[in-house]
Amino acid sequence: MLVTVVALLLAPAGPASAHAVLVSSSPNSSAVVPEAPSEVVLTFSEPVREVTGKIRVIAPDGSRADRGDPGFDGGVVTIGVDPAAGRGTYLVSYRVISADSHPVSGAFTYSVGAPSTPPTDSGDDSRADPVVSHGIKVAKYVGYAGLALLVGPALVLAALWPRRLSRSGPARLAWAGLGLVALSTLATVWLQVPYTNGGGPFDVSGEGLSGVLGSTFGATHLVRLGLLAAAAFLLRPLFAGPVGRTDLVILGVLGTAALLTWPLSGHPAASPAPAVSVVVDAVHLGSMAVWLGGLVMLAGFLLRRADERELGAILPIWSRWAALAVSALLLAGTVQALIEVGTPSALVDTTYGRLLLGKIGLFVLVIGVAAYSRALVRRRTAAARPVPVRRAIWAELAITAIVLGLSATLVQTTPARTAVTDTTSRESGYFSTTLTSSLYSLQVEMDPAERGNNTVHFYAYTLDNRPQPVVEWRATAALPSAGIEPIEVPLLPLTDNHATGEISLPASGDWQLRVTVRTSDIDQATVTATVPVR
Repeated sequence: MLVTVVALLLAPAGPASAHAVLVSSSPNSSAVVPEAPSEVVLTFSEPVREVTGKIRVIAPDGSRADRGDPGFDGGVVTIGVDPAAGRGTYLVSYRVISADSHPVSGAFTYSVGAPSTPPTDSGDDSRADPVVSHGIKVAKYVGYAGLALLVGPALVLAALWPRRLSRSGPARLAWAGLGLVALSTLATVWLQVPYTNGGGPFDVSGEGLSGVLGSTFGATHLVRLGLLAAAAFLLRPLFAGPVGRTDLVILGVLGTAALLTWPLSGHPAASPAPAVSVVVDAVHLGSMAVWLGGLVMLAGFLLRRADERELGAILPIWSRWAALAVSALLLAGTVQALIEVGTPSALVDTTYGRLLLGKIGLFVLVIGVAAYSRALVRRRTAAARPVPVRRAIWAELAITAIVLGLSATLVQTTPARTAVTDTTSRESGYFSTTLTSSLYSLQVEMDPAERGNNTVHFYAYTLDNRPQPVVEWRATAALPSAGIEPIEVPLLPLTDNHATGEISLPASGDWQLRVTVRTSDIDQATVTATVPVR
């Protein structure tokens, strides 16, 4: 159930969300500077690394103003800029990879001398296809399930399996689990390429694959594959019959090393206390595999094949193991949640925190079912007669399967500590929403959503979440409760699917923002948002 407490730190954000945030820039966003800077400096909330060709500075005339390769120093990125590029408004666009392997992208403008019409970045949109991001979640779920199916049979066959029973069924289950872990690892590495560079699941180049394999993320996955191959040689004799203590010790070492590859390639390695996070996450994952895998073995094999005498010896031992695994899950999950959430307010103010609360509720539920199962085992032992425990075990399995699904989603979601950083870096009244029409979806942002001057950004996407080229933008803002008629918002396209504008709102209240997007000579649709302005 470790997965229950830890995995909640995720929730899909808008089309450009990730796990590191841009804390500051020099020049600042929308700043007007008297002289052209020789460099642009981006400062992120955690270390980032380069995505080749995805950091650009566009001059007012639409040409590239960046010079040379950007420099990376932890969370600071330095971009050389041609100081002779001229006066006017510059567009800075970036896409980098955060320390936990997730892409971070965005854009902003600054002006030299005086603002001008912002240029358009003609580079390709670098967002990953939604199929890729969902595919990674599925692959991670398959990996968690495979780990449980591998660890459970291996552990039971090594310590609890009656000698008279055939090992072929558990062995096939364990081999299937090993295959699922290997498949998940390969799929995750493959999908990481378009997830990093943008594109669909088959937009994988040799250069992109080399870049992923050369990163910490890729290295840990390659190590995992190597450890799985080494473990396979020792698992074969275990599945055939009892093995010696030395083989079991080596298997334990290989298994522990393999468990560490999960946290080393994800959030824990980038947390404020990486050593602690990596260890507790590995404990969390291992405890989940022992508990869930053991339950599968009980429900699928032992309760059906073992006789009463054998079950009388096996169930009390398993009950103690399950209690230890649950305790480890609870302790490790609590520690990890404290690290990733950071503050009490983040627990209720972020998606990550709210998901964590929901997962804790599932954890409490499954603990109750587990306690009931253990009570049944004690009654069975005390009465020396059969007591039905299979139904309770199936209930545990059902709940933990849901938890695994949450975990696979959560490891792709921004942790609360980062989400809070992102929120506090904006003005307190920042407004954002996504609107949908029959032609497109529109991401709307207004900053600071207060009386006075405000900046609006519109991002248009197709209904399958790809960039939607826009022929014409129109927007108005009105406050009917105060008798204020629609005010036209002057809009400037920054890219073919992104426009921005400035508007002065004279009063507080619930403003009606009406946006019309024309996508062709004959196709257009209008969407409306209610924006609370203070």
